[in-house]
Amino acid sequence: MNKTVEIYTMDYCPYCIRAKNLLNKKNVAYTERRVDQDPACLDEVVKRSGGRTTVPQIFVDGVHVGDCDEIHALDKVGKLDGLLGL
Repeated sequence: MNKTVEIYTMDYCPYCIRAKNLLNKKNVAYTERRVDQDPACLDEVVKRSGGRTTVPQIFVDGVHVGDCDEIHALDKVGKLDGLLGL
């Protein structure tokens, strides 16, 4: 079952790179939204994430999953694959 994954990032952000590496390792296709290239994306992600202003912020099927630490924590306890439909 394919899930729609979106990740809001900034260039050279080590947490963004770490989160994308995890998704890439799992062969998950995602849409990257660069807030440093499109300032409107920052306003959008703040609204969608309930006020969070840091990146990365990850959404699966439109539902806010969290940031880099949160998706790694989900992976560590074995819940990320199910969330991603793997």
